Amino acid sequence: MASNGNNMASKAGSSGGGKQSNPSAEQVVATFQRMRQEQRNMASKAAELEMESNEHSLVIDTLKDVDPSRKCFRLVGGVLVERTVKEVLPALQTNKEQISKILESISTKMQEKGRELTEYRERYNIRLVGEGEAQGQSTESSKDSEGGGSKSGAGVLVS
Repeated sequence: MASNGNNMASKAGSSGGGKQSNPSAEQVVATFQRMRQEQRNMASKAAELEMESNEHSLVIDTLKDVDPSRKCFRLVGGVLVERTVKEVLPALQTNKEQISKILESISTKMQEKGRELTEYRERYNIRLVGEGEAQGQSTESSKDSEGGGSKSGAGVLVS
């Protein structure tokens, strides 16, 4: 815990003596929104790679039944290059495997980011606009009963 406070203090800058260990509401919101944006970017990249993997699968399925000496064309850096099926098919399969590995890596990172976001939300009692009223009230009552409400100040509302 002490190391987290020191990290927060270095991020907070030179605001005030006692407030360095507890970031302001604006800093909490900005950090939370940055973390959410990072997660959205990862999800967007994962969707893009998933589409690319599907395209590779479609082309591989089409080419595997074709004569290996048949001409085919491949787009390389915006230039259409003439090759044969036996040259292109192994490269496509290798690319598809690499894309799958990257997708797994991104998926793992997204799960880690999701856990990190959840922990951050719980630590600073962040409620998103549009969350159910019953859920918001139950978190407030549990925070008040634990005495955690006074430590983190008022809950932060993020739109």
